[in-house]
Amino acid sequence: QVQLVESGGEQVQAGGSLNLSCAASGGSFSTYAVGWFRQAPGQERHFVGAITDDGRKTYFAASVKDRFTMSRDNAKNTVWLSMNSLRPEDTTVYYCAVTDCGLGTQSYRYDYWGEGTQVTVSS
Repeated sequence: QVQLVESGGEQVQAGGSLNLSCAASGGSFSTYAVGWFRQAPGQERHFVGAITDDGRKTYFAASVKDRFTMSRDNAKNTVWLSMNSLRPEDTTVYYCAVTDCGLGTQSYRYDYWGEGTQVTVSS
């Protein structure tokens, strides 16, 4: 079983940047693809982006693909989501999760989830 902890969420001004981290423990982190999702209260969880187990490929939702990037260091069991040109509509809780199904965009494909980190973008 893999335990995931997100960090790095905070309040920033529109146009600013944040770097979220997803730290893993337990399990074989390097064998999993990692995805980021976001979810506002009372709404469905939406795919943000994902990175393959070896870090060579990433895939992003259309709403963020020109602004967000992902990277990982398997030696540190950590994945980072770098968010630039942030907008107020990016405000929500961000979750990381792991899957052995490649760059999946559907949340049901992910096996383990973190508790989330709050990102707030003020205008």
